[in-house]
Amino acid sequence: MNNPTEHIERESMDVDVVVVGAGPAGLATACRLMQLANLHNRSLSLVVLEKGSEIGAHILSGAIIETTALDELFPNWKSTGAPLETLVTDDQMRFYTAKSSLKWPSCLTPKTMHNSGNYICSLGKLVQWLGQQAENLGVDIYPGFPANEVLFDEQNRVTGILTGDMGISADGTRKSTFEPGIHLRAKYTVFAEGSRGHLGKQLIKRFGLDEHATPQHYAIGLKELWEVDPKAHQPGLVIHGAGWPLSESNTRGGSFLYHLEDCLVALGLIVDLNYSNPYVSPFDELQRYKTHPAIKNVLENGKRIGYGARAITKGGFNSLPTLSMPGGLLVGCNAGTLNFSKIKGVHTAMKSGMIAAESLFEELSSSDIGGRTLREYDLAFKRSWISRELYLSRNFGPALHRFGTYLGGAFNFIEQNCFQSKLPLTLRDTSEDHEGLLKLGKSHPINYVKPDGKLVFDKNSSVFLTNTNHEENQPVHLHLIDPEIPLKINLPIWGEPAQKYCPAGVYEIVDHAAGPQFQINAQNCIHCKTCDIKDPSQNIIWITPEGGSGPNYTAM
Repeated sequence: MNNPTEHIERESMDVDVVVVGAGPAGLATACRLMQLANLHNRSLSLVVLEKGSEIGAHILSGAIIETTALDELFPNWKSTGAPLETLVTDDQMRFYTAKSSLKWPSCLTPKTMHNSGNYICSLGKLVQWLGQQAENLGVDIYPGFPANEVLFDEQNRVTGILTGDMGISADGTRKSTFEPGIHLRAKYTVFAEGSRGHLGKQLIKRFGLDEHATPQHYAIGLKELWEVDPKAHQPGLVIHGAGWPLSESNTRGGSFLYHLEDCLVALGLIVDLNYSNPYVSPFDELQRYKTHPAIKNVLENGKRIGYGARAITKGGFNSLPTLSMPGGLLVGCNAGTLNFSKIKGVHTAMKSGMIAAESLFEELSSSDIGGRTLREYDLAFKRSWISRELYLSRNFGPALHRFGTYLGGAFNFIEQNCFQSKLPLTLRDTSEDHEGLLKLGKSHPINYVKPDGKLVFDKNSSVFLTNTNHEENQPVHLHLIDPEIPLKINLPIWGEPAQKYCPAGVYEIVDHAAGPQFQINAQNCIHCKTCDIKDPSQNIIWITPEGGSGPNYTAM
């Protein structure tokens, strides 16, 4: 069958800058660029594309916000209604066993994990507020428009993007509602797609941007939002945890529990995606975490009102690619700017976008627009506080990977607190996360707690809380390079681990009369990108579905 999208007459729109992604990095880029344009009385056309149905629909984070970048971008954010209401008042680190927990002395916690002066908030609400500021400054924001392809010229320079077609049926034919995507041509394009952005991944490979970096590393972050009994609520309390339940499967990661305003509690689990046991289910580890007496006591008599999951780019300084290419820039988690030693990435994502904006404004003010390489962005990034911050934490993740949670944690305490992050050595992790899985015969099955509908839930009821919606009659956005690999390779060797690592029940092995079949329930996908990262055969490619599809997180 011929490709129904070939030879389509498409509309074309020319702008100065297009930003792909309306998250913290993308909106900070847009706001800072328009601030500079307005300050210098320059006319500038700037478009932000967001694949979610609205700003914030796909945003998911803990979240604790360090306001460093926000203070720079909007010094008056408090008086203009930024939704940061809950200041951290009590900051704890706990080590869990199955039945008890040990409160770790603050003086023995790596200083990067201290949260004094930070705020607990909904990142979705903050992003919505940033979107309002951007529009007030003259930015055009288009929700429901995914960037489907990157446009290039004959010199291999990025010249914009092609938005996704709408109204294509599952068999590839056009429906009566068909609307072709448009060519959005720009002098410069900023890629702010978030963790494991599908265009950013292609660009890194095409331009060899990671040639001098160690492989990128990821975790999956799972979160639930609860309304709890006022008697169990302590506004401003932050608890980070290590140990159980992940310690039982020798899996690295940790937990969090944050008390927000209005009797709301955000809790979750961060699971490093280099884990080795193919029976590990991050979703079920989160459900098990809630059965711990210290967590159960908070949640009893409460109500779960939100759920979500998202990949986290955590390689840090050692895994940073080159951030610029001809005509384009990478910012935020698309580049890997999160500081995992702080478990924070909003302030660094925003700062990377602000630096990108300042570099772009200089380029747009030049008489040689389009003729330069944008390397000034890389240089400005290296001169900034964000680069210094990431450099000082360069050993944090590799230490945990190399030495484990406890010895790695001890190393990090000594380096961060005793040597002020100035040890004259750099640890590196050159492994790939997907390479870590052991074969079934070398792994032990895990008996997870059964759902009770009160504290422990199943995947389907959890996905329901994400408000996920995909038009069922559309092409599957989860592509298999080789459709035979799940059953012929992944199933006998690893038990087809997609059934376990996916937090939304997208992948199933279904028994049929003709034998087992690998089924993809794409309508369940919450866009976490875990499959694109963890599949041991690297056979799954995540691409954008129709615009507006996916989760619609409410205040997550």
